[in-house]
Amino acid sequence: MIGISDIEAAADLIAGHVIRTPTVPSPGLTALLGAPVTAKLELLQRTGSFKSRGATAKLLSLSEAERAAGVVAVSGGNHGIAVAHMAGALHVKATIVMPRSAPARAVRIAEEAGASVRLTDTMDGAFELVGRLRDEGLTLVHPFDDPLVVAGQGTVGLEFAEDAGDLTDVLVSIGGGGLISGVAAALRARRPGVRIWGVETEGAEAMSRALAEGGPVPVGLSSVVSTLSAPTVSELTYAHVSALVDEVLVVPDREAVAGTLDFAEHAKLWTEPAAGCLLPAARRVLERVGEGARLGLVVCGGNATTGDVLAWAERFGLR
Repeated sequence: MIGISDIEAAADLIAGHVIRTPTVPSPGLTALLGAPVTAKLELLQRTGSFKSRGATAKLLSLSEAERAAGVVAVSGGNHGIAVAHMAGALHVKATIVMPRSAPARAVRIAEEAGASVRLTDTMDGAFELVGRLRDEGLTLVHPFDDPLVVAGQGTVGLEFAEDAGDLTDVLVSIGGGGLISGVAAALRARRPGVRIWGVETEGAEAMSRALAEGGPVPVGLSSVVSTLSAPTVSELTYAHVSALVDEVLVVPDREAVAGTLDFAEHAKLWTEPAAGCLLPAARRVLERVGEGARLGLVVCGGNATTGDVLAWAERFGLR
């Protein structure tokens, strides 16, 4: 299990390479939800998502031999951008494997950062190809199954605990579970009374299934939210979520996209559906816990184009 000392060490390591993103009250979301809302704005991070933290922690920890070998990463979009960006800064050759469902913008940004991008038909296929490339000698920078990456993501929770006012409930999106594992570890150490809620989208329910089955299991992926679409969680992230998180909620893609539009209209934030899913989940949390709730939202990323969001809105009849 990742401890607070691991997260503090990661914070020292990545300082100067990542942004200490703002933690701000949101009057617009407070009015929308009817309860005080504080947002941790990871969409303002370098590369547009929290993924810079874990990728930076891992890459800075590599030996000279590992750097010389080059790195490989699998991604639905944001992790690939983060690894490509930091590898370029360190003059490390990077190969990023993404499914064809990944946003075209993510592919373009990774290539512009100097990475070699390889596309597969499915996310399962992407993970399989990365395994083969690792076996050929490349150094794996896993998006969530790595203690250093989880500790790096945990710096989000460390900052949130230090910068936010009084909170009762914190909501965090889940793909493979690296972000919520690190955030939960930090909050349990610094804010032990806070309830922690994970949020997934239907068709990307790897953590919910793992909790139901008693461990990681493969899941079928059908969500439009590629950045949350992990084919399975890891033993590492499952252990953290099962021990530290109160509950994982699952919302439909349509509600996640509606949440993205609500973030834009009410909070003036341009998010991706991986963050948009927090708002419908927040409504469920408020129904559960009743009056007196003070919400914290980890706004994980904003790497969606206007075209992406408008197309999803059209698809789900939201325009």
